[in-house]
Amino acid sequence: MNYRLYLDNCCFNRPYDDQTHLLVQLETEAKLFVQHAILEKSFELVWSYILDYENSANPYQDRNQSIAKWKELAVLDIDVSETIINCAGKIAQRGVKNKDALHIACAIAAKCTHFLTTDKKLLNIPFSEINVINPIDFIKILAI
Repeated sequence: MNYRLYLDNCCFNRPYDDQTHLLVQLETEAKLFVQHAILEKSFELVWSYILDYENSANPYQDRNQSIAKWKELAVLDIDVSETIINCAGKIAQRGVKNKDALHIACAIAAKCTHFLTTDKKLLNIPFSEINVINPIDFIKILAI
């Protein structure tokens, strides 16, 4: 199967979180595996203007720069549009924060197969438009 992936900001930042928690360590390893597969061109990465926006607000320059480099590897960079805004508005009506709704709308517009996140609230909201999944659970479906 051809996987087109969208990693949200919390997923990109997972390696910078407190690694003393086992779940954080496992999510970090799964996310790093996904990034390696993107580098190997086994998976396609999608980027967006909202990733640019959130990453630019990161007060840690080293993290900001490290994450920003992934944009160069994206097969698609989604820009703001009326379609994205309208889709995000509908998603936000389900109780999703505005920025998260924009991320998901961008992933849907890019026809991503999966939206990877470590945000527990997002993971507990059902989406028929896209598969919202934790990096660990994504690795499990690969049956590696």
